[in-house]
Parts: sequence; structure tokens; C-alpha cells
Amino acid sequence: MLTATHLDFRYAGVPVLRDVTLRAERATMLAVTGPNGCGKSTLLHLLAGIEKPAAGTVHRDPGIRVALLPQRTGDIDALPLTVAECVRIGRFTPSGLLRRLTRHDRATVTGLMEDLGIAHLARRRLRELSGGQRQRTLIAQAFAQDADVLVLDEPTAALDTGSRRRVQDLLTTRVRDGAAVIVATHDDEEAALAGRTLRLPAPIDLHPGAIPGGMGREEHRR
Repeated sequence: MLTATHLDFRYAGVPVLRDVTLRAERATMLAVTGPNGCGKSTLLHLLAGIEKPAAGTVHRDPGIRVALLPQRTGDIDALPLTVAECVRIGRFTPSGLLRRLTRHDRATVTGLMEDLGIAHLARRRLRELSGGQRQRTLIAQAFAQDADVLVLDEPTAALDTGSRRRVQDLLTTRVRDGAAVIVATHDDEEAALAGRTLRLPAPIDLHPGAIPGGMGREEHRR
């Protein structure tokens, strides 16, 4: 459904990613791993179309919808949204901004809030939530889009063990239902859920004489 071929990316001329190739197919999960600063978030932004590569291409099959959960979303706290309103925003993509939410849309929102243990927070404002509650709300919003490809950046980093299990169960279910999931993670347990792992190398050494670059390496588990 989504293919990235020989991606390069630079910030202000400094190489961040070099020659990264991957493929996301239906009913599969790919874990993107590597040390801090190796370009995991940048790669996800390229896959979602938020950034443009310096070289290489990202191809999405016609009609494919991609949902991105970024790692940093602090600006959303400034919006006077409740938990339920935030999750409902995820339904605007499949339903259209000018359409009223259907019974199915409302059931999807309610079900996701229940699955993630935030149904009792439905009327709470985002700014009133703890970090973990807020993260689960944003995860619910991403899942509510029913996208063909889910691109998630460290989705469980701020969560306790029980909440991580809830998210992992949802990821497994979404893959079983046919979605492609790409998740950047430092969590070994989360990475183990994936059939494949793309390991990005350590940040590029920019000392004089260093050779820029380093290619991601994909590993298959099964």
C-alpha cells in the first residue's frame, strides 16, 4: 500500500536519513527502531507526507488513507476540546467535514474510548488531563480515522503497563483487520509485535573527514 524508496533527508544541509527503503503492506506491522536522533520521527513524517525527501520517493496506492500520530502534539492543548470532541475529529476524515457524524461514527468513538480506558473522561478538557490520559485520547483519535496505513511515533512512551497493553491489543486487532501499521518505538515488547523491524543507524557523525550517511536495515521476524 505504501512504498518508500532510497529516501534521503537533510535539515539545513545536515544529513539525517540516507538511502532508506521500506514497504508497508496490508495486514502487516513494521517497527522502526534505533537510537535517539537517528531520524525515526523524520522518517514517519516523510511517509505521512508532512515532509518532502531530499532524494527518493514515497508512493501510496491510489485512495490509500494515512493517519499519523506524531510524537509532539503540545499545541492541541490550547484548543478548548473535550476528550470526546478530540476523538470525534478523527471521524471527520472518513465522513467529511461537512457531514454530521453517523450512528456508526459515534459508536466507533465510544468504542475506542472504552477500549483505551478514557470513556469516563469524555467531558474533560484536554488541558485537564494527565500526560497518559492525553496520549490515549490522541491515540483514539488516530485509530478513529480508520486509515489504511497507521503511522505512530512512540505511541506508548508515556503510558503505564496497563495502557500499553490496551494500545498493543488495538494495534494487533487493526493489523488483523487488514491495516498496515508503522510504529517507531524504543519498546522491545512493542517491536516484538511486528513481523518486520527497520533499524536505523546511530546519528551521523559530522566530525571532519566523516563519511555522511548510513542505511536503515530491515529484519524479518516471520
